[in-house]
Amino acid sequence: MESDRTADETAQRALRRIQRLSLHLSHPSSPTNGLDLLYQSQCSGGRRPPVVNRAELAEFMRGPHREIQERLFEFFNARPELQTPVEISMAEHRELCMRQLTALVREAGVRPLKFVLEDPSLYFSILETAGGIDISLGIKMGVQYSLWGGSVMNLGTEKHKDKYFDKIDSLEYPGCFAMTELHHGSNVQGLQTTATFDPITDEFVINTPNDGAIKWWIGNAAVHGKFATVFARLILPFQGEGGAPADMGVHAFIVPIRDMDTHCTLPGIEIHDCGHKIGLNGVDNGALRFCSVRIPRDNLLNRFGDVSRDGKYTSSLPTINKRFAATLGELVGGRVGLAFSSVSVLKVATTIAVRYSLLRQQFGPPKQPEVSILDYQSQQHKLMPMLASAYAFHFATRYLVDRYSEMKKSHDDEVVGDVHALSAGLKAYITSYTAKSLSVCREACGGHGYAAVNRFGILRNDHDIFQTFEGDNTVLLQQVAIDLLKQYKEKFRGGTLTVTWNYLRESMSAYLSQPNPVTVRWEGEDHLRDPNFQLDAFRYRTSRLLQSVAVRLRKHSKTLGGFGAWNRCLNHLLTLAESHIESVILARFIESVKSCPNKNTRDTLKLVCDLYALDRILNDIGTYRNVDYISPNKAKAINKLTEFLSFQVRLIARELVDAFDFPDLITRAPIGMQSEAYAQYTQYVGF
Repeated sequence: MESDRTADETAQRALRRIQRLSLHLSHPSSPTNGLDLLYQSQCSGGRRPPVVNRAELAEFMRGPHREIQERLFEFFNARPELQTPVEISMAEHRELCMRQLTALVREAGVRPLKFVLEDPSLYFSILETAGGIDISLGIKMGVQYSLWGGSVMNLGTEKHKDKYFDKIDSLEYPGCFAMTELHHGSNVQGLQTTATFDPITDEFVINTPNDGAIKWWIGNAAVHGKFATVFARLILPFQGEGGAPADMGVHAFIVPIRDMDTHCTLPGIEIHDCGHKIGLNGVDNGALRFCSVRIPRDNLLNRFGDVSRDGKYTSSLPTINKRFAATLGELVGGRVGLAFSSVSVLKVATTIAVRYSLLRQQFGPPKQPEVSILDYQSQQHKLMPMLASAYAFHFATRYLVDRYSEMKKSHDDEVVGDVHALSAGLKAYITSYTAKSLSVCREACGGHGYAAVNRFGILRNDHDIFQTFEGDNTVLLQQVAIDLLKQYKEKFRGGTLTVTWNYLRESMSAYLSQPNPVTVRWEGEDHLRDPNFQLDAFRYRTSRLLQSVAVRLRKHSKTLGGFGAWNRCLNHLLTLAESHIESVILARFIESVKSCPNKNTRDTLKLVCDLYALDRILNDIGTYRNVDYISPNKAKAINKLTEFLSFQVRLIARELVDAFDFPDLITRAPIGMQSEAYAQYTQYVGF
């Protein structure tokens, strides 16, 4: 009898829900359809999204160098002949890219090399602008100033700065960065090119000993470069044991590769074009072979190691490994620049996809107008967490640039170590995320996303290599994992931890204890949107992964050795590194929200931050469930709240992408224009 009554009550409740749903479907009471209003009231008591002041949000998002960026936007906007067309041959693209860079330096009056050394934040802002004009331009600028110029300035001494600074800065000395070889990319210590000192002539002799040592993928080499910083093994005759040659490890040398007047290839140097690539065809990548090429002894970039006239080697650093680490440490700016630029690409793609999704209308309730495709939950699921991630990455890379700038000024060992790991992790994580997101954006825009003029294909192809150069992402994540394990050991030794890793000391014990059985089950919105809960969840996961992989490595090293144990645990280590980087990103986002002075803007950013945090927790909910950190009902509550937050972010999505403050010169896609998108699209194809 009791069970029958319960069944009847359940059926009546279900019937009432169906009647309410039918009422909302039949009689929508606002411009948003009734399903949205019902969903809103069920999820959060009818709470409305924050009121967005687009100008104030844009102002808070802007970096300190917006003025020079706007000046460059105006410069290129007034010069249509310097804007890259959709259809262009490789040869034309390369020449256009060089003209763009030359105009930037000689006509717009921007001299980047000084900023590479003295004001990295300004340099990266200029780099971001150049990449917005054409990613090939951004990369070519980076090769000239960050890689070629940066290597000479950072690895050389005063004599090199005096001789080369002005001519590199003015583009009179266009150059290359010749590190990668056909057989060696990530393993720089395995490079085979040699630089043998000849004490009779006081010269180094550069040689490519075999085909595997051919310098490959060298930007600026195929067409425009006149010099190259060549990374080679420094060989000293008779300095080794028993009078054998001594290999002093990899060093950097300035090698002229073309005649300054005729531009002809110099004797002993063979240059070939790497040809058409998937993307970045405005950059002229080439391959270099050296056959007994002689350069003066002064062309050794000798900041960390030098050779005297009589062939004696001196260095302030005692070992090959320490010299190698110091050399690569000075080149970390390239990773910072790629992470920063990748965020800009993500913002552009998200802007185009969101604007089009607001414009495009398909289907709707019976006898009602069609609805925007961004009103569909599936489209919100694709794009709103991505939009939140773009904001999160924005603040994380701003922090990275600030830390890098601090490192360049202070040369503090702790800051250097922090920036090395942080730049490796953020470059790997952000470029991988952006690469996946570009495909999602293309798909989210349907057939129109497939048109080259709407940019997703071009952005995807140009950005794809970001995952590989300046360090393969899988290798970089392993560097983060290595640093985490070092910090883990320091924690138990009582040593000092760097800033980014402090939470390991502060909370490791708490994270590794049994989860609180009460908080595991808390499902309230206030709790789930509490930044303390969110950050604790991220850090708990990282600490669990760190502790468990340390145990696994110790176990497997007994039978497999160090290399075998690392390989056995490699996927675990990569997951650990990504988890840590997500913790860093969230921490920076939370700090940025707190620092926002305007309440409406702060509330807007808090909403976006909550979506970023809960979406990431939801993506890895299995891990939290496996260790009973989150109960089944709490997992359901997180899923429900994430869907609702995506809906709320959708309601302010236009303002959020507008706050990125891109002019049409940068977005360019007809479907991503702020107004008259369809009219511009039809005009483009000839109507």
